[in-house]
Amino acid sequence: MKKGYIIIAVALVGMILGAGGCKSDKDKNGRENTAAAPVVDVAEAYTDSITLYQTYPGTLSAGNTADVVAEVSGRILSAHYSSGSYVHKGQVLFTIESTTYRDAVQKAEAALSTARSQHEYYTRQYAAMKKALEADAVSQMEVLQAQSNMEQAAASIRDAEASLSTARENLRRCTIVAPISGYISNGAPDPGNYVNGQGAPVKLTTIYDNSSMIARFYLSDTQYEQLLGRSGGISSAIYRRVPLSFKERMGHDYTADLYFVAPSVNESTGTLLMQGKLANNNNELKDGMYVTVSLPYGTEPRAVLVKDASIGTDQRGKYLYTVNDSNKVVYTPVEVGPVYQDSLRVISSGIKPGEKYVTKALLTVQRGEEVTPRLTR
Repeated sequence: MKKGYIIIAVALVGMILGAGGCKSDKDKNGRENTAAAPVVDVAEAYTDSITLYQTYPGTLSAGNTADVVAEVSGRILSAHYSSGSYVHKGQVLFTIESTTYRDAVQKAEAALSTARSQHEYYTRQYAAMKKALEADAVSQMEVLQAQSNMEQAAASIRDAEASLSTARENLRRCTIVAPISGYISNGAPDPGNYVNGQGAPVKLTTIYDNSSMIARFYLSDTQYEQLLGRSGGISSAIYRRVPLSFKERMGHDYTADLYFVAPSVNESTGTLLMQGKLANNNNELKDGMYVTVSLPYGTEPRAVLVKDASIGTDQRGKYLYTVNDSNKVVYTPVEVGPVYQDSLRVISSGIKPGEKYVTKALLTVQRGEEVTPRLTR
């Protein structure tokens, strides 16, 4: 092929390619095709009747606790339980060496017997003196002295009876029993140790009745005033089942019946103690556990709800990326209310029920961008 023909052929190829590159990509209706709009996940704002909550940190305590104490002095001979086990009211827990107290009982019994004998003697003597007085055999003074002796003997009986009662009570205290039913803690001191419980009771262990629990938490005086204004106080039905939660999810759900508000504000902290009772039927809850109390403070019959994670924050405040009827992203400022059920947020203003908002890819979408919305729950 000659050189001229080669040049002409190359030129023709270039023209063809150039024409192909400049050709408009149009659809069958003659409109320009553009790149496909990105797919973004959206959800619809909706309304629901909700109860509003405010959370407070608190602690749990057993519904009933009792310290097991030694009230007499002596060496601990034995312990009749296993630490952490369940014990029943009246069950023997400790025995203390009782020889001294048994001797005291015997002495008190002997003293009482002597006092009764003396009283019997002085009673007969007084009766004889009264008869002798009728025959003028004795003086009035001698009769009065016999009466005094009899009355003193009667007082001695009462003293001896009191001493015997004390001695028997001390002997009884050498056998220490459970004052309530519940789970028992470690004992201290161990058997073999001496305790001096007569001067002041010595704590040996503690029993926890966990069948019911008490949730304790504190409100500021301002929060308490708001609670009264919104709900009418703790007599309201919404406080009969106050939700409780824990750092780790428990095997069962728990609610408390709010029954107590402290009668005064703590001046040093400006707070009021509040308490709620709850059942511990599965024995999952323990004394001293931390708990989060979700205190209801009112209801909202038509709250507008969105996913809390979809809300962004900038210098102007909170906002949502909504999608309009043209499937374009719109920057929408919103005013937010409280969190609901951990993942939802109440919207006070800025979005209406049924409006779509972006739930994912918040950092990649742009205002005015056309998107393909994919509705999710």
